[in-house]
Amino acid sequence: MTRTEKLLAELIALPSVNPAFLPPRHPHAGEQRVADFLAATAARVGLEVEVQKVLPGRANVIARLRPRNKIQQTILLAPHLDTVGADGTKFIPQRKNGRLHGRGACDTKGSIAAMLAAVCELAAAPSRPLATEIIFAGLIDEENAQAGSRALAASGFKADLAMVGEPTKLQVVTAHKGNLWLQLETRGRAAHGATPQLGRNAVHEMARVVCALETDYAAQLRRRPHPLLGAGTVNVGKMSGGTQPNIVPDGCTITIDRRTLPGETEAGVKREIAALLRAKQLAAKIASVKLAPCPPLATDCRRPLVRQFLQSVQQRRPAGVNYFCDAAVLAGAGIPSVVFGPGDIAQAHTTDEWISLAELERAKNLLVGFFQSLA
Repeated sequence: MTRTEKLLAELIALPSVNPAFLPPRHPHAGEQRVADFLAATAARVGLEVEVQKVLPGRANVIARLRPRNKIQQTILLAPHLDTVGADGTKFIPQRKNGRLHGRGACDTKGSIAAMLAAVCELAAAPSRPLATEIIFAGLIDEENAQAGSRALAASGFKADLAMVGEPTKLQVVTAHKGNLWLQLETRGRAAHGATPQLGRNAVHEMARVVCALETDYAAQLRRRPHPLLGAGTVNVGKMSGGTQPNIVPDGCTITIDRRTLPGETEAGVKREIAALLRAKQLAAKIASVKLAPCPPLATDCRRPLVRQFLQSVQQRRPAGVNYFCDAAVLAGAGIPSVVFGPGDIAQAHTTDEWISLAELERAKNLLVGFFQSLA
């Protein structure tokens, strides 16, 4: 068993489910167990460890590897510590057919293991970089509200490049979609179900709105694809209206998930939806649901460190992914960011999450090789 595999197995065995997905005081909730374990592991190899308190009982863990000489540049490795939920059996790591199974295996404890194992290996002289500072930051709450990355960004933290750990199949990702949730509301007039002609049915009006969004608006989005991300998307994921069958409903709401592309803004999306509804002679009030912005990521692949990383992993062209992650939060604070890690997003959040052990070890080796190629 390699050091990286052993580290990942130990991480899987430590539940760190985001508390947003569990009842209060659930024994599997929170990232503290993982944070404490990582802090101890980093300290044993001589890394400088600090804890950044973010929420009650929840903290980012930050470990620094200083170079042998004066710092000329800083690179941040930033996987997240939290996972989605699972029953207790999923926290028992199982090795089968060259894979390690268990909750968080690829999202993103695989990235945690590969990144921290790489830093631990580099901590031993003569591997330690000459002038590049490497900072490992295990972040909380990515799966819910990204409180960890938002706190790190708000603290004034700076780096020349951030590598955000997510399952990208070892592809260097320079662009990802943003995530915008909007609520639309239609209003009608209540009446007795026996005399519906005396009322105005808000659910019927909303059905027409849904049809317009899922057909005309979706087609409109497909006509303007991004070269790495494809088209933006819209999904009507929730609908609620009326109180009982014998009353004409006077109100109806839907919540939509709109995946945005670089260059798109919340205000712009609201304007184009409002324009579509006007053209269809539909009336609906539009409001935002998410409290914190989740913008898209677009990092220039011509930046020197990004270009060097692409060359180091022998990737000719950067990749894009559909999901939102901490990278855009850090980029919004002025830290050029890419996404990189072992595993396939198709395995994330599944009941039988797993990661290829060969890919896990290759991730560690690629990171070590990249850092050794720098000053």
